[in-house]
Amino acid sequence: MARRIIDISVSLKAGIASDPPMMLPKIDYVTHRQSAAQVAAMFPGLREDQLPDGEGWAVENISLSTHNGTHLDAPYHFHSTMSGGERAITIDEVPLDWCFAPGVKLDFRAMPDGHVCTAAEVEAELRRIGHVLQPFDIVLVNTAAGKAYGQPDYLDRGCGIGREATLYLTSRGVRIAGTDAWSWDAPFSATRERFARDSDASIIWEGHKASREIGYCHIEKLSNLESLPDRGFIVSCFPVKIAGASAGWTRAVAIVDG
Repeated sequence: MARRIIDISVSLKAGIASDPPMMLPKIDYVTHRQSAAQVAAMFPGLREDQLPDGEGWAVENISLSTHNGTHLDAPYHFHSTMSGGERAITIDEVPLDWCFAPGVKLDFRAMPDGHVCTAAEVEAELRRIGHVLQPFDIVLVNTAAGKAYGQPDYLDRGCGIGREATLYLTSRGVRIAGTDAWSWDAPFSATRERFARDSDASIIWEGHKASREIGYCHIEKLSNLESLPDRGFIVSCFPVKIAGASAGWTRAVAIVDG
């Protein structure tokens, strides 16, 4: 039986619209020629021209947030507590069993930018694809933002998953979900408009804050979700282990057998 491994992560790249300006990653690329002096300095008496082709090593110096690139958010990112008052776990405490599990894809690409998806809409999409959620399923949400990654309007694209819809998933045992948008919630631009109109602070980060009631993680800035089947695949999204951190980068992939 043939196995396909589908990359659903974005490349960490500087100079594109991937995050708000104050959060953008910076990458300094050191070439083989540029590093030759570094190598020579480590071996007294070695001249740069003695190195093969006068080359050292290629190295990248990176300044970034744990929320740049495709990453897994821990409950600690959302709030100091989870699940009704427990201490929120950090990324190094996320159970690894959560991070390798059957996946299901919800296709919400037709939803308008800024829309907040409801439990009824999640339920309708699950019914359309003929899937009954099982505990620890990893639910991936394909939005209009996926194709806009790196474009000037990326941060404003796609729908979000609201508190009600998030609790619909977590109350059925989902502990990891994911989106190809910048945020699990609706774009901040849309939320700002709603808050300016209604002065209702409960809408701010409502999907994230649902973890206060049932703790969960989500992946942000996924990619290539349109290449996945609706179900019948495994998601692997193990995070980099960073002590006490709110998130960790992940090379998320989908594994499809057959």
